[in-house]
Amino acid sequence: MLAELIPRLAIAGRCTLTDRFLEVRGDLHTYRIHCGSGNILIAPDERYLCVIPDSAKAKEPELFLPFEGDSRLGEIISKALLLAADKKIKDPVILRQL
Repeated sequence: MLAELIPRLAIAGRCTLTDRFLEVRGDLHTYRIHCGSGNILIAPDERYLCVIPDSAKAKEPELFLPFEGDSRLGEIISKALLLAADKKIKDPVILRQL
């Protein structure tokens, strides 16, 4: 699914899909999002970046993908969109990790 979706995104030029990772080039770092777990590693030293959804602010998704199951695809895409624009991140918890 990612191989089909990524070329259609505005950030397609910043993304490379490998066998296990979606690599996203931000302005500050390059990130590797694991396609199975959704975990993020910061290149080149593979530091772990903890980004979790704020469930208190979560709302129903605007687009429902019935075949998606556990919403991992949506999580990976949202993380990729966030990290491609890493200079715009305002969350202090994420900024401390960068």
